[in-house]
Amino acid sequence: MVATESLSGLYWVAILAALVTGVIHLYLGVSFFPSGMGISFLLAGLGFLGAIVLVLIDYRRQLVITIGIPYVIVQIVLWYLLNFAMGPKAFPADVGTIGLVDKITQVALLTLLVALRQVELSR
Repeated sequence: MVATESLSGLYWVAILAALVTGVIHLYLGVSFFPSGMGISFLLAGLGFLGAIVLVLIDYRRQLVITIGIPYVIVQIVLWYLLNFAMGPKAFPADVGTIGLVDKITQVALLTLLVALRQVELSR
């Protein structure tokens, strides 16, 4: 069922980045549960983990990558809007360690997804 033989190193780094941000979102979801924000974090975390599973079983990898690009962009934009543009925090002073690790990971994941998309299109 798992089909990892065709995964390049680029895929594995993207999987690791998705795993890191997914676990962070699940942690935050449990921390904020049962609020709406907690539920949204849990759903986002499950989305990242679900995408990893789809890639590992080779289920429409190209589509998963394509959908992953706007998914990560939306995560980053919503984080900024809810916390800083419309929220009480000051950017960048109030980013915090978890936020910093998560956003660096997501920017890396976004870059990796764009690179993987280019690789997949050139095949």
